Amino acid sequence: MNDSPGRRSPGSPSDEPDNPAPEQPATPADQAPEAKWAPQQPPAGPWPGSGSGPQPPPGRPGWGQQPDNASSRAPGRQLAWGGGWTPPPAAPKPGVIPLRPLGVGEIIEGAFATMRTQWRTVLGVSLGLAIVTQAATTVINGIWFRDNPGLDSLDNDPDLTVGEALRTVGRLFAGMSITSFVGVLGSIIATAMLTVVVSRAVLGRSATLREAWTGARPQLLRMLGLVILVPLLILAVVTVSVLPGILVSVAGAEAGGAALALLGAIAGCVAAVWLWIRYSLAAPALMLEKQGVTASMRRSAKLVRGAWWRIFGVQLLAILIAFVVMAVVQIPTGIAQLLFGGDEANVLQGGASSVSWTYLIIGGLGALVGSVITFPITAGVTVLLYTDQRIRRESLDVELIRAANN
Repeated sequence: MNDSPGRRSPGSPSDEPDNPAPEQPATPADQAPEAKWAPQQPPAGPWPGSGSGPQPPPGRPGWGQQPDNASSRAPGRQLAWGGGWTPPPAAPKPGVIPLRPLGVGEIIEGAFATMRTQWRTVLGVSLGLAIVTQAATTVINGIWFRDNPGLDSLDNDPDLTVGEALRTVGRLFAGMSITSFVGVLGSIIATAMLTVVVSRAVLGRSATLREAWTGARPQLLRMLGLVILVPLLILAVVTVSVLPGILVSVAGAEAGGAALALLGAIAGCVAAVWLWIRYSLAAPALMLEKQGVTASMRRSAKLVRGAWWRIFGVQLLAILIAFVVMAVVQIPTGIAQLLFGGDEANVLQGGASSVSWTYLIIGGLGALVGSVITFPITAGVTVLLYTDQRIRRESLDVELIRAANN
């Protein structure tokens, strides 16, 4: 009597074989009996169910096998264990990157691919803003620093009064503040518009200048707040780190205060770099997710968590590439400045009062060319890093594939 299919009850008549095997001689206790195959073996060839090999347990996909979901299976992919393994299909690539987790080289290549495929829009954004910012910077430098004897008097006039020194330093600070503000404003607009361009290039879609401006304009004020808040936070951390050493020096212990200030400066720089990477993805989060300033900073911190060193390495690589580009551009620019820009000796010695308009204009043209190339690289790398982190953390590639197919 059978209790269940394929199982026999002990003591049932079916336990005795029809043709019992002859008895074997007894073996010593310390000698294991020789292993023998059963008289009846399963048929050779493919096992039922797969056509090529044994099946894994239900609900537990094996190596090279997708979950039992019709929508997730690739056509023609081998799902069985016993058959030949075929590699998974390549990730779709509707635009400048494949829609899957990216390598470092793919992120850099994606930034350059955006410049190649969207060169009209990228060149228009970078060139237009670089012309405005560099022209303003050149004019301000010419007005403030080109013919300013107060700058030379700081080093050469022993009879300089405190009031005159303060007025000179204030004039210098005012000029630097204006040029910095113009540069920051230009970088905000460029970053916002290039974020729109890169996000569309990921899906294989182009963006005109009008579309880039339309997509960036609603978020420009928030971008301004973000660009101001993050540097202020970093500056506050550095100041707090250096302040104890300054106070000790003022109290009279100059040697100890200087050492303490140096240690604080090192710690502050480390904290500044950590904060910079922590909030480096806030700009694309603000632009593409339409978030506020603090919400985008929290979003960046969440995406960076657990991948700080990787993001730091990629961002550092992008900065090095931009630095090399600027250095290459500055070589002919520097030669032209020395040849046509005025008194070479005073320029080499840092004499600001003898710098001519020609010298400033040539330098501005070199900075313009460098900015046109480096703006898209740094912005593209940041946007692609943001996209890569969302693919790794949130399976954004599924949504991007769906959006690319629509």
